[in-house]
Amino acid sequence: MSGDIWDSHAGWWQRQFTDGVDPEYQDQILPLVDDLTLGFDKILDVGCGEGQVTRSLSTKPSQVVGVDPSWRQVLKAQERSSGETYVQASAALLPFETEAFDAAIACLVFEHITEMSEAIAEVARILKSGGRFVFLLNHPLLQTPGSGWVEDYTSETPSQYWRIGQYLVEQETIEEVELGVKISFVHRPLSVYLNSLAESGLILKRMLEPAPPESFLERNDAYRSARNIPRLLVLVCEKQ
Repeated sequence: MSGDIWDSHAGWWQRQFTDGVDPEYQDQILPLVDDLTLGFDKILDVGCGEGQVTRSLSTKPSQVVGVDPSWRQVLKAQERSSGETYVQASAALLPFETEAFDAAIACLVFEHITEMSEAIAEVARILKSGGRFVFLLNHPLLQTPGSGWVEDYTSETPSQYWRIGQYLVEQETIEEVELGVKISFVHRPLSVYLNSLAESGLILKRMLEPAPPESFLERNDAYRSARNIPRLLVLVCEKQ
């Protein structure tokens, strides 16, 4: 994940997805993260951006650390901080001692990281034995290039379905998510993530595929038609 790209588009991210603007973060992701990290004392948020996930964690602020490659995101996180700590660094080279944290979280980050195996190995290194890794991804089926919502009116009975692209092909694409804002996405099948986690000693304990929250579905009739298609994948892992 290039810090330069996210420095360039930090303002877009902060406007569109933080500070209560995005219903999926506000009504689904933040409560999930809070619940799944409850009871852990020292937590690292990998790819923290401007810190909204970091700030939401239920623990002492001094025990929560956010790390991100973008200086503009880290500076905004420090500005909005309620006492937690922020560090500028790459996920593939975390500047922390081995077994320094009880838990780690990565929220919609690894889709943008090319050095995926190295970053997962670093998460495993900084976790204590028995530590938890809460790993949130845009669902790989949703993120597959070429996927999309289809409304088919060619037959007497119109149908709606989700078209899946070349799911088994690992590939990086550049998407223009807003006029002038181009972001890199790396698609990987779920098996690639799970095998990399296992190879680093991070064993899957629980998997969640929550339905989109009601507040998101209300935004568009097409969203409501796709209410039974998960947008989010949550992997809860434990370090052996």
